[in-house]
Amino acid sequence: MSTSTALDPPNGTEDPPPPGPATPPRRPLPPARRTWRQALGRDWQLYSLVVLPLLFFLIFRYLPMIGNVIAFRRFEPGGSILGEEWVGLQYVRMFLSDPTFWQVFTNQLWLGALTLVFCFPVPIVLALLLNEVRTRALKRFVQSVSYLPHFLSIVIIAGITMQILATDGPVNQALESFGHKPIPFLQEPEWFRTIYVGSEIWQTAGWGTILYLAALTTIDDELYEAARIDGANRWQQTWHITLPGIRPTMITLLILNIGTFMAVGFEKILLLYNPLTYPTADVISTYLYRTGVESNSFSYAAAIGLFEAIIGLVLIFSANQLSRRTVGTSLW
Repeated sequence: MSTSTALDPPNGTEDPPPPGPATPPRRPLPPARRTWRQALGRDWQLYSLVVLPLLFFLIFRYLPMIGNVIAFRRFEPGGSILGEEWVGLQYVRMFLSDPTFWQVFTNQLWLGALTLVFCFPVPIVLALLLNEVRTRALKRFVQSVSYLPHFLSIVIIAGITMQILATDGPVNQALESFGHKPIPFLQEPEWFRTIYVGSEIWQTAGWGTILYLAALTTIDDELYEAARIDGANRWQQTWHITLPGIRPTMITLLILNIGTFMAVGFEKILLLYNPLTYPTADVISTYLYRTGVESNSFSYAAAIGLFEAIIGLVLIFSANQLSRRTVGTSLW
């Protein structure tokens, strides 16, 4: 007959094994990465949509860059498409010592700076004002009227501008009604920059407003509700919620505008300017047209165009880097 002690487990059960180290859970294996051939075979319909845009940029944007070689070679019409002989930096030294080039370069900087300073903030202000409009019909009417000029041809825009500012146009007729003599706006150099920037605001403000209105729809309404509970007025809500909410869009468009700083509208200036306004209206693109196309100095014009493109490339890279370091938003 067996005897049991107080140390024996009840009902004849054995002691449980001592706890051992916990087994770590297995991590799920990462999904196998698909090769580019597998991705192409699966989504070839989507990739086929990119073929035509890529061909367009390849044929009309990248292949013509080969022609920049004539900036360093002597090109003659009817000869080799890549120039006849190597001349090095001869044409670069020519335009750097040309006083006419520096005059048009200064005009380019003035028009680019004025366009950036006045045309960039106008769509932001207009979008903020439209965002406060509660009457849907009025809001749609203002939007339609504001971005309609974007769809008009530059020839029509220039024609309307010239008709309005003509010596017998509506503006001068209004001035005469107040006893002022007619002003030849289109013949006086000091008026050209104002005319150009004003027409740019009229043509581009509405289209830029659409982009900012789309960005405003991504802001959470709960942020405005919390701000109202805290006692913030409309100006404080705009400053602390609305503007930070659309800041990525603002920075992106600012970088793109800086990148096109040197690409002032060639067509509009060509249509609006005349020899009397050359001192303030003549820019690099119009100067290239006269020297390259009208005077057949293609190599000289190519050297100036290459110089302009390099400046634009430096500007967009500098703006992107500065934006990344200051506000943390950039294109790449």
